[in-house]
Amino acid sequence: MALTISDEDLENIQLSSEIREKALQKTKEGYVIALLEVGEISSGRAAKILGVSRIKMIEMMNKWSISIFDEEQNLEELRQEVEQAELILNYSTKLK
Repeated sequence: MALTISDEDLENIQLSSEIREKALQKTKEGYVIALLEVGEISSGRAAKILGVSRIKMIEMMNKWSISIFDEEQNLEELRQEVEQAELILNYSTKLK
């Protein structure tokens, strides 16, 4: 992924590599969240792109006020999502 910043004021800021990397990661997160919000990618794909767990992705979606439920889902699809979430929670509980 390439990022071009055309604002001269931003281009001239001297940043440490650590700060630059943190800013790029936040930019990537915002971009992926925007794609998720408009329905271009799923939460699972967003989690994979960002390298986070599904649980962390749900937490991020909550932070950005994005519903974890797809309004176009039917009851059976929602039931499957809930079952998958329960499996993940049960598995993570067993690891502790």
